[in-house]
Amino acid sequence: MPRPRKWRRICCLPQIDTFGPLNCAGQGSVVMTIDEYETIRLIDYEGLKQEECALRMEVARTTVQGIYEVARKKLADALINGKTLIIEGGDYLLCDGGGRHCGNMGCGKRMHGRNFNINDKEI
Repeated sequence: MPRPRKWRRICCLPQIDTFGPLNCAGQGSVVMTIDEYETIRLIDYEGLKQEECALRMEVARTTVQGIYEVARKKLADALINGKTLIIEGGDYLLCDGGGRHCGNMGCGKRMHGRNFNINDKEI
């Protein structure tokens, strides 16, 4: 029996969850999970190292490395092949600002007025 997946802690849901080409109909879509989006946000946008990202997300560094690699491939596929990028789903917990490695950067406050938790379930 496979080992159960560990929930990845994320700071906030993306404000915009769909991106696509403007000058053509597009060539399909790519789905990026919320936790993949979070690794891109923390590493590429905030400039954290993979180890710091792992502490924030409360997972192993090797887990972050794998998530980040998949996220970058999906992002490249969308850009190179003119696909729509949709950000949704994944195994995550929304940070409430009280995590031991929380960045306290507005955690959970940029959520479109809804309170989400595990697997996009509204609570």
